[in-house]
Amino acid sequence: MLTRLIPSSQEPLPVIGLGTWRTFDVADTRPPAALAQTLETLHAAGGSVIDSSPMYGRSETVVGALTSQLPAPNRFFYATKVWTQGREEGIRQMEASLRKLRRSTLDLMQIHNLVDYKTHLPTLRDWQAAGRIRYLGLTHYTDSSHSELERLMRQEPVDFVQFNYSILDRHAEQRLLPAAAELGVATLINRPFSEGGLLRHVQGKPLPAWAQEIDCLSWPEFLLKFILSHPAVTCVIPGTGNSQHLASNLRAGTGALPDATLREKMAAYVRSL
Repeated sequence: MLTRLIPSSQEPLPVIGLGTWRTFDVADTRPPAALAQTLETLHAAGGSVIDSSPMYGRSETVVGALTSQLPAPNRFFYATKVWTQGREEGIRQMEASLRKLRRSTLDLMQIHNLVDYKTHLPTLRDWQAAGRIRYLGLTHYTDSSHSELERLMRQEPVDFVQFNYSILDRHAEQRLLPAAAELGVATLINRPFSEGGLLRHVQGKPLPAWAQEIDCLSWPEFLLKFILSHPAVTCVIPGTGNSQHLASNLRAGTGALPDATLREKMAAYVRSL
């Protein structure tokens, strides 16, 4: 799988990861074998990023239970979030995330949807200095949040920023992606399929013959390769609990990517459907 460097450390990160919203929020007493297979598929293809949050119900607990049973749990890149008000409550929630994910340290802790970020940022910096987290970041999922994310990136040094971006939702190209490139901030892309809306939009429609130029065999690959072709994108985290769907997503991280001309042709084709 292709990798991109995390600017603050130059650590390579595989370009396709896994989101866990809804899909991993299942009864933690007996998580379905399908989810274990999904994580095995991620690992086998060279992927590593697993993104979760306390907001995602039992997802952290399920991820921790399943990865702890796999042969190489330390090969994953564990990203989660703090999503609460107040310093002490934030610390309590982050401690709980460590326990649920069964980790002594976390790769990335993010402030979910910027909730009480002024309070949590100093705590995250303390945790990073103490080695409890490796990276810190900020997240949101709406176009209207992009200006605030950019302002904070310019004001507060962070390692990662996570936000929405897709072939038909390109608001991030205006300022946020250029700002991340300028400031040396890694990017995680959420909602790459617009919560399934894009896949429904193209369902039953033929891939263009010229998709072969970028080694595309499916619509998920097509849509993800468009995102990955932007040089400021570090990793895309589509959510799924289906190993076959994930395998298709992961193939987008291999082979050729479109150049600037082809990516505009791709966007125009999807708009025309």
